[in-house]
Amino acid sequence: MSLPTGTDPASVRARVEAMEMLLERSFRVPGVNVPIGLDALIGLVPVIGDFITTALGAYIVWEARNLGMSKWQLTRMGTNVAFDTLLGLVPLVGDAADFVFRSNTRNLRIIKKHLDKHHPETRVLEG
Repeated sequence: MSLPTGTDPASVRARVEAMEMLLERSFRVPGVNVPIGLDALIGLVPVIGDFITTALGAYIVWEARNLGMSKWQLTRMGTNVAFDTLLGLVPLVGDAADFVFRSNTRNLRIIKKHLDKHHPETRVLEG
């Protein structure tokens, strides 16, 4: 699957949705059927993993900024990424928190709400 490279809202939505899926829900834990993504896996590497996942989360915020989202929305999104990063720096607690606090999913929800309100043509019907 190739992602669109345009700056239009539909292209941004597709890229952000793909990034969130990769970071938060790209694999299932066998036996318990819990979705995990690269955020949880890369976060297992002390310090470096947390900075990599922070950069990937910041990419989503950057895409939101390019959509012209409000400073309030961007601040909320940045706070989600920062909180996830701080949790991740605590050994074991941070690794467990990746299953509960999914900053990228929260940020995707904020972006989708903005897009649905300001660019309803980008909505994708699922089903």
